[in-house]
Amino acid sequence: MGHPYAPAELQLPGYVPLQLSQSQILAPYLGTSLLVVLAIWLVSGRCRGLSKTDRLLMCWWAFTGLTHIVIEGTFVFAPGFFRKENPNYFDELWKEYSKGDSRYVARDTATLTVEAITAVLEGPASLLAVYAIASHKSYSHILQITVCLGQLYGCLVYFITAYLDGFNFWVSPFYFWAYFIGANSFWVWIPTLIAMRSWKKICATFRAEKVKKTK
Repeated sequence: MGHPYAPAELQLPGYVPLQLSQSQILAPYLGTSLLVVLAIWLVSGRCRGLSKTDRLLMCWWAFTGLTHIVIEGTFVFAPGFFRKENPNYFDELWKEYSKGDSRYVARDTATLTVEAITAVLEGPASLLAVYAIASHKSYSHILQITVCLGQLYGCLVYFITAYLDGFNFWVSPFYFWAYFIGANSFWVWIPTLIAMRSWKKICATFRAEKVKKTK
């Protein structure tokens, strides 16, 4: 049986077509994500000494951490997701996303490696950042910078390898802009802003300590 992915010559023996529609896949993901963000926002309101920015960062780190672990983790540890006769929700999600980047359904080694590092290391580290912000831990900004740099590095590898391998992994311009560019862009500009903020906070702390020592 054929498949809907690009390039057309991609070999996917045993491919089982999607059983859920795009809306049936995206609605639960977006709805669950909003619930996570809302829950963290409400819980963070009970934490003392947090600014609105801190609370928003907690929401982001919870969302991205769970996305890395739950969504990307299922891709990493489910090599035959496109062949399952009775696929689960996550199998369907990755078959849908592969319309924007067929390297996922093809189990491209570079993509798999990036996602494995993201799921195993950056996911738990993101959740740790939620706790660090809420608890005013001294390592909070160092942790956030570290995870942000990991996410940015992963995005660079993701986009550069796509370009080097032919840049022809989407079925239409819609999936290119909505999935390949749009869905991934959040992990470019948000980590960039967070890293810049944390860098400034760390520098300000060192300047304050330097002033104290000179007095």
